[in-house]
This record gives sequence, structure tokens and C-alpha cells, in this order.
Amino acid sequence: MKSSDEIKRIAVQVIDEEEKAVANLKNYVDDAFVKAVETLYSTRGRVVVTGIGKSANIATKIVSTLNSTGTPALFLHAADAIHGDLGMVQPDDVVVCISKSGNTPEIKVLAPLIKNFGNTLIALVGNTDSFLAAQADIVLNCTVAHEACPNNLAPTSSTTAQLVLGDALAVALIACRGFSASDFARFHPGGALGKQLYLHVDNLFRQNERPQVGTETTVRDTILEMTTKRLGCAVVTDDGGHVLGIVTDGDLRRMMKSHRDIEALTAGDIMSHDPKCVAASEYAVNALHIMRANAITQLVVVDDRGRYEGVLHLHDILREGII
Repeated sequence: MKSSDEIKRIAVQVIDEEEKAVANLKNYVDDAFVKAVETLYSTRGRVVVTGIGKSANIATKIVSTLNSTGTPALFLHAADAIHGDLGMVQPDDVVVCISKSGNTPEIKVLAPLIKNFGNTLIALVGNTDSFLAAQADIVLNCTVAHEACPNNLAPTSSTTAQLVLGDALAVALIACRGFSASDFARFHPGGALGKQLYLHVDNLFRQNERPQVGTETTVRDTILEMTTKRLGCAVVTDDGGHVLGIVTDGDLRRMMKSHRDIEALTAGDIMSHDPKCVAASEYAVNALHIMRANAITQLVVVDDRGRYEGVLHLHDILREGII
């Protein structure tokens, strides 16, 4: 067993090695890369990404990224392709073949078949002198000087470089398509990420009570309103429903500290002016950012005319699992 210092040294060495491999990819972003992006962008079919071994694993991730960002894609295992699954490839599809050597037996069988079908073949390859590179219409150079593996055998730096170049393709396509956060939300409706992208304040606060008082409401009645509505606050409005201020637990504590006789006080006397408000149409995650930035646990919800609609509490956001 290696010592803890030796293990740390190895880890740093691997990171350094893979960092060099990724940095070197900048030298390979050339006209071929631009042509690949243009081809993928303009295709009327899908992007079929194929590979074998560790490259196949990278292919599945690239397919996932493309699908989630507006480019229809599917994964085709190179070994399965030459045993019947080649029927997945349709006439308008563009095929991206990932291989470090470009000379594996399955790839050497598959590439000519793709060409015979008439599909455009893009090679993401670590050997530009390989069989795959010779067959491809577009060659994306993904060469690495050395694997992070001490034996220079296990795919490590090479698969990292493949992944990064695949991400570069996907992000370039995002820019070309003008793919927005709202577009992204359509493909990610589940989980915390999805909720950040589609859940609005309006979806969260409607079930809450609406603690509301006027400026002339007595402190006693204000406290009763806060207690019965159980949101830790009461919103002060004018007769038209426009927000004037808010009374919180903190305002009550400050009142008790500074006033001996509270009988004559009203909500208008003790309220905090200009409370933090949020539009009902705002994303819930943005409401969370406002709460965090101001160290508060509730926001006053208003319509587009500044009229009081309700209160959003931090617990409403926590309940949805956004954080």
C-alpha cells in the first residue's frame, strides 16, 4: 500500500497529465471543427454517436448532452452496429465515430458501411493517420501525448480529451441554435435542476394565508393577524392593496425594546418600509437568491402594479427541493 503522501502525489500527477491533454486540444480547434459544427447544425436527421470500449462510454455522455441541449442524438455501439443495429442509422443522419486508435476491428468494419450508406462520417480520433481518419468526411483531432495511466495503457487522458471535445461541439451547437434556459427547462422537467428552470413563485405561495393589515391597525390586532396566519409577518397595505411596509417578528422585538407603552402604536408606526418584494411570475430560484442576499425568510409577492398578492416563505422553496 502506498503512503498517503504518495497517493496524493499520484492524484496530482494524473490531474496535471489530463490538464495538459485538455489544454492541447485548443491547437486542434480548426476549420474541421467549424465544419463539423455546421454539419451537425444543418442536418435534417439525427446525430448518431458510436464507439467501442471506453470511447463508447464517452459517446453515451455526448449523446445525453446533445439531446438535452436541442440536438436530437442517439448512441450506437460499434460492435452492435455490425451485428444488426446498423438499421438505426437513417439516410439523413450524421454519424460521429469516437476512437483513440481509429484502427480497432469493429471500427474498420463499421466505417466503410457508413460511407456506403451515404451518411456523413465525422471521426473524433486520436490518430489522424488511422483507418477511421482516412474514411471520415471530417476529422476532429483528439490526440493525446500520454495517458495518465503509469503504463500508458488505460484510457484516461484520451477519454477526458474526447469528452471535452464532445462538450465543445455541444456548446457550440447551443450557441448556434440560440438555445435558452427556457428551452433547456423543457428537456429537464424533473429533479432540482428542472424545478429551478420552470418553477415560478406563483406555483408556491397560493396555498399560504395572506396576512394583511392597514397602517392604522393596532399593534394588538397586527400581532393577532401574524399569529393566525402563521407566516411570521403581516403586510401593510393601503386601501388599494399597494404594499406600504411589513411587520415581522423582528419589528415586534424592536418595538418592545424601544417602547414601554405599546397600546397607542399602530402597524404604520412599527413597520419596516420598502419590504423585499417579488413578482408572482418570477422564477422561484431567483426568489431564493433574493432571500439569501438579504438574509430573510419571506418575500412579499406583488402583481405587475405593485399590489399585494401574498407571501412566499423560505419553507415553500425548501419543500420543493430546489436547494
